[in-house]
Amino acid sequence: MSSAMLHATLPASSSAEQWSSRASPWMHASQSKVLRGMHAGVQRHILSLRVAPIFENSMRHTFMDAIRSRRKVGLSRVSMEPSPAVTSEVISRSDWNRVAIVLEELRRKCDTPADELLCVLIDGMVEEMKAGLAVEGGSKDYKMILTYVDKLPSGKERGHFYALDLGGTNFRVLRVHFGGKESQMKDQEYQEVSIPAELMLGQHEELFDFIAGKLAEFVSKETDAYHPLPGRKRELGFTFSFPIKQTSIDAGTLIKWTKGFAVEGTAGKDVVQALNEAMEKRGLDMVVTALVNDTVGTLAVASLATQKQDDEVMISVILGTGTNACYVESIDAIPKWEGPKPSSGKMIISMEWGGFSSSFLPRTQYDEALDAASVNPGEQIYEKLLSGMYLGDVVRRVLLRLAEEAALFGPTVPSKLLVPFILGTPHVSAMHQDESSDLQVVGKILGNVLGIDETSLELRKLVVDICSIVAKRAARLAGAGIVGILKKIGRDGTKQDSSATQNKRTVVAMDGGLYEHYPWFRAELKAAVAELLGSEVAKNVVIELSKDGSGIGAALLAAAHSRYGLFPFKYANMRA
Repeated sequence: MSSAMLHATLPASSSAEQWSSRASPWMHASQSKVLRGMHAGVQRHILSLRVAPIFENSMRHTFMDAIRSRRKVGLSRVSMEPSPAVTSEVISRSDWNRVAIVLEELRRKCDTPADELLCVLIDGMVEEMKAGLAVEGGSKDYKMILTYVDKLPSGKERGHFYALDLGGTNFRVLRVHFGGKESQMKDQEYQEVSIPAELMLGQHEELFDFIAGKLAEFVSKETDAYHPLPGRKRELGFTFSFPIKQTSIDAGTLIKWTKGFAVEGTAGKDVVQALNEAMEKRGLDMVVTALVNDTVGTLAVASLATQKQDDEVMISVILGTGTNACYVESIDAIPKWEGPKPSSGKMIISMEWGGFSSSFLPRTQYDEALDAASVNPGEQIYEKLLSGMYLGDVVRRVLLRLAEEAALFGPTVPSKLLVPFILGTPHVSAMHQDESSDLQVVGKILGNVLGIDETSLELRKLVVDICSIVAKRAARLAGAGIVGILKKIGRDGTKQDSSATQNKRTVVAMDGGLYEHYPWFRAELKAAVAELLGSEVAKNVVIELSKDGSGIGAALLAAAHSRYGLFPFKYANMRA
């Protein structure tokens, strides 16, 4: 990421929209409300807490009992007044020694050796995957949700299809034209709509009527060429990014609203049915044919983009504000599946992998404090170690400790360092990848975001080092997650591949701002996968960016599951 991406006047949330796995802003207003709530909870006690001194004898390669110690760290009062030991704004030698101790502790506890740690985690991931596939609720960590998508697009899809991407305070409506094998996706049009705040807290009929109205408004601008044949309807892929229990490719009941929504009368009801009824009341000739999440959509987009016949798209991973993964599983490996087996013999599984937890995860006191202050303490532990929502705040917490214990920024603690989530992962990326000789980007972010001016080059280098340690841990843990899936489906080189797969390359489709806009993170993730698989096996694993699964991917899955076959529109017989 170049310094131009982060201007001198960069506020705390600037460039954040680039970090979403979607086109909508990186952090919606509803998420900001959540963070403000977290801030309020933290602010009541953060000024009175201080981490007690750590063990100063850091043995970096000590085994698990030392490396992954889960000691509860004692807390004591901290004064915001200058320490008597600090008599000037110049950091003393003793303070720099303290900085070195804290930094080495961070490095040691964030260490992710392949054999001693990552392989242990991978084995645990595979066991949790098996447990989640065996019976509903069988895994303590993974949901292992049946998506009812049993086939990926063939590339022959042809015609105009629609997508509704509902995942926050905004939603998108898209129309995508697929041109078949000759030209695949030819063009797309979309409209983004903000949801009025009162509808987020109102009745479900009002919300879905509003959405249906905007869909009707979108198609009203179309010419006759876009109209479906008599007796047919436009087909829509519905990306619904709230917790649901999916019961078929085009049906799913809402478990609960999140992200600031509290719509009455929807929990336990089929969201597809609610939308279809609202569209029918509006006289809109449109029907939902696929209910999907963004990971499944990403898998679909990647399958369309894959050009080589010896490539198989098997996994997709979202690494943005949050994180999730899905993959193609054999139906015979899903004991909890009930009913006739799909003709493909496959099923896409949405893991909800952010919930993985293990005593072997390399957590620090900063991670534990962040988790304790979160809206869901004890949950989504894996996600809190590697997703874009949290990395910046881990760095902030390290800097806060250094400011308190080593007077890193002078005799007083900068007040903005006390604000949770003021330092975002986009800032971490920009500072980490600052290539200027005097680390100008680092200095500007410290000044503009944290109110820390007049920093030395030595201090800026220290900040970059902290960013590197935190980001490297995240990237390697994400890489281990990918290898865990590869191991589960027999694509990690430990099993003899069948004749049908031994000559094929496995494609891992990636989306999300953390992966897309943080090149160093992306490279470190790939390096971790290669290290864990070995060079020979890694040659047959392709990790590539696949964008907009929640939009284009949803429309593509609507096309793949069309009720009318491949040619539902008047123009379908025209050559692309």
